[in-house]
Amino acid sequence: MTWQCASFEFDTSKPVIMGILNVTPDSFSDGGQFASAEEAVARGLELAEEGAAIIDVGGESTRPGADPVDAEEEWRRVGPVIAALAGAGLCVSVDTRRAEVARRAVEAGAAIVNDVSGFRDPAMRAMAAACDAGLVVMHMQGEPATMQDAPAYDDVVSEVRDYLRDRAAELEAVGIARERICLDPGPGFGKTASQTIELMRNLHEIARLGYPVMCAVSRKSFMKKAYGIDDPLARDEASASEALLACELGASVVRTHNVPATAAALADLRPYVLLGLGANVALVAHPGEEQEGKIAQLNHAIGQLCLLPDTTIVDIAGFYGSEPAYLTDQEEFVNTVVLLRSGLPPLELLDCLQAVENSLGRVREVPNGPRTCDIDILDYQLYHFANDRLTLPHPRICERDFVVKPLFEVRPGHVLADGTPVDAVPEGERIGRAWRL
Repeated sequence: MTWQCASFEFDTSKPVIMGILNVTPDSFSDGGQFASAEEAVARGLELAEEGAAIIDVGGESTRPGADPVDAEEEWRRVGPVIAALAGAGLCVSVDTRRAEVARRAVEAGAAIVNDVSGFRDPAMRAMAAACDAGLVVMHMQGEPATMQDAPAYDDVVSEVRDYLRDRAAELEAVGIARERICLDPGPGFGKTASQTIELMRNLHEIARLGYPVMCAVSRKSFMKKAYGIDDPLARDEASASEALLACELGASVVRTHNVPATAAALADLRPYVLLGLGANVALVAHPGEEQEGKIAQLNHAIGQLCLLPDTTIVDIAGFYGSEPAYLTDQEEFVNTVVLLRSGLPPLELLDCLQAVENSLGRVREVPNGPRTCDIDILDYQLYHFANDRLTLPHPRICERDFVVKPLFEVRPGHVLADGTPVDAVPEGERIGRAWRL
């Protein structure tokens, strides 16, 4: 997929980094840092040198509670900077909600118009139709001054997805080529921290619309809840990790304050997934070698995990023997825990894991009964979710000795995505007593 932005064309099969350049006195993390045009231009050139393919210039803060500025003041701030950076051959984006500012920016050389209001204004759509700039269509519930007062959704993922689909359709209806459109779900814009996390963990739903998708989480306030980081300037590492997670789920453009940190994260980091594996029925084993047969089956399952798309095994705990739990009249189990980095969304990963179980003869007739191979998703990074197929984190992790012990071997002191320490239940109170083999 390509994103066409005037004379610039971006291959979105790999992440495109957009560096943030705020020329405002009141932006939430860097307001006033680049007050003069000279300072701003120097910073824009520096962002490009660090690896940003696009420089996004904004002259109005859209942080929660921000007061609007008029078009003339906004243009006074951004105009000279856009002209200088575009004149230097850079791909420049203007971050604006105003058609007049967008028009003048495009005339000055901007190749992208980034509209946090999602081109709701007919004048913005008319401006877009009259040029060939790339367009970033963002979702925002309400306006910046009031958007965080009480954001409410029945289903934040589907509502944001449908909103972006409809806005893109409106743009195409006035003659704008699909290849020019990029979608931004707007994390933190009219969304609580929980809503933002839910949205970003389901970014593949936005990607299925078939447009490039932007990840714009840099230094956002939801990281205070997700990571416990109060200072926006201290959120760059977390922002970079969030950016990679978004890219694993389908984002292709990353808007960031810290280009080097983001580029480094995008090179190799994936979200972690903890899997619990167990077996207590050996398909093939000589008498007295049943334990070896169970271990062989788990090793075979681990081999199949190596073949999962976009997934890498990071670590594997040793094998543990364990007493049967819940249904105690059955053979002892062999268990282990596998740590993955995976780009598969949880339900797609679940489908893959059940296919592995089925290939090893898994039968699901007796709840908690004997099994040739059982693979549970224990925890998926920052993901707290429940439906009729899957609950994350797994609700019984802490009570199971055969999970806690091998899990702590690969992730000592691990805390689940819902904030629960894995060792919340004392060892003497756990079921399924386990021992290392």
